[in-house]
Amino acid sequence: MALPEFKNEPLSDFKNSPAHRRRMEYALNEIREELGREYPLVIGGERIKTPDKLHSYNPSHPEQVVGIFSKADAALVDRAVKAAAEAFKTWSRTPVQKRVDLLLKTSKILLDRKYYYEARLVYEVGKTWLEADADVAEAIDFIEFYARAMLRLGGPQPLTPVAGEKNYLRYLPLGVGIVIPPWNFPLAILVGMTVASIVTGNTVVMKPSSDSPTIAYKFFEALEEAGMPPGVANFLPAPGGVVGDALVGHPRTRFIAFTGSKDVGLHINELAAKTAPGQIWVKRVIAEMGGKDSIVVDSDVNLDDAVEGVVASAFGYQGQKCSACSRAIVVGQIYDAFVQKLRQRVEQITVGPSERPENYMGPVINARAKKTIMEYIEVGKKEGRLITGGVEVAGNGHFIQPTVIADVPPTARIAQEEIFGPVLAVIRAENFESALAIANNTDYGLTGAVYTRDRRKLESATEEFFVGNLYLNRKCTGALVGAHPFGGFNMSGTDSKAGGNDYLLLFTQAKTVSEKLNL
Repeated sequence: MALPEFKNEPLSDFKNSPAHRRRMEYALNEIREELGREYPLVIGGERIKTPDKLHSYNPSHPEQVVGIFSKADAALVDRAVKAAAEAFKTWSRTPVQKRVDLLLKTSKILLDRKYYYEARLVYEVGKTWLEADADVAEAIDFIEFYARAMLRLGGPQPLTPVAGEKNYLRYLPLGVGIVIPPWNFPLAILVGMTVASIVTGNTVVMKPSSDSPTIAYKFFEALEEAGMPPGVANFLPAPGGVVGDALVGHPRTRFIAFTGSKDVGLHINELAAKTAPGQIWVKRVIAEMGGKDSIVVDSDVNLDDAVEGVVASAFGYQGQKCSACSRAIVVGQIYDAFVQKLRQRVEQITVGPSERPENYMGPVINARAKKTIMEYIEVGKKEGRLITGGVEVAGNGHFIQPTVIADVPPTARIAQEEIFGPVLAVIRAENFESALAIANNTDYGLTGAVYTRDRRKLESATEEFFVGNLYLNRKCTGALVGAHPFGGFNMSGTDSKAGGNDYLLLFTQAKTVSEKLNL
């Protein structure tokens, strides 16, 4: 089956298209009626209710319950992994075309209900209209891209000819995978890791974040509606502390696809490396673990362009992106002018409930996150000079003003530790070379950007700036599937390059077949 060439899903134009605005407003009103519903966990196609419940809340209005979920325990973990293992026996042998068809049908469901998924993202994780639209578009892109990638990988792969032999290579699925997505891209990343797993012939247990189980359940329903057999994906909501180790350590678990914090990712990697009784393979970990990302601003740039790139990278989705710019490293000659323009631009940002399209920033995800971010701001006030922000926004939501702290030493805590909120440290560099050295001085290596008009400096950054995704003269967020395969170095993870041509290989194992001819 030949598919049209992959193209990224277009984003909605809420500013200039009344039709797009109306569809989003209608979806928000419709989904508001669903808030507070109760949902089961699902194992082998069976809906299961448990007495222990998990609640998801709207961070713009924390008193508003988005969904109530039956919570899994260790016994249900064992049951879910075994159900996935049983389904693997047939799903792994299902023809590639049928697995691809499942993805294409799922993609159509998401596209047809695009604004409904976006509305759920607004309510459950506080995404603004633009951020929710990008999240759903990326989810659709992952499905379409991986469907095409599997058609390329699904058949026998040619090898170097040998006289008198027939040789070929096939990519086989691994087995049962555990999919652990984050709350900040609760649809796109969940979708990407899940469909990469199942289109390659694996089966999975999906353990969504406790902050975003509703959007995960709705995606699970889309898979079922598209024709997914029972047990190919299983839905298991519970706090990671309750079921995480049991899922990772289970002897039937073959791989773990994880996106989240460095500490949790390292724990998963360590636990997965331990062989459980009855385990006959080395478990594979596919991990993306965050970043401390920098934008270097050289002295020859258009300041307005650089400021816009830094602001978009630092404060889009409240800075709650692993790719977010949390450090602006500015060459000395323009430092003061840059800081002044930056302050003026940041103070134009509107903050408030995400369902209101005039707000550029919504809430941070929960009260615990708000407390941690505010503690970092207090640390930052001692380490540097507060330029703007630094306080909570009035109201009952988890709102924080976009915060800029200048004159930050390169080794300060707020220059080294991932804050995951709307806090930007501005660091002065003596020259471009020292700016690159500062950019490389963290444990991470995910994204980075450089603004300069000097071609030699762009080439130097290409060689010396050690990150998995480097952007030149543009913001460091907004990776597009296919165009910007995403994944970083060092403590940012395993450089898995989601949305790239080689990503599906991480979910497979290669088998070479050699037959001697003319016997």
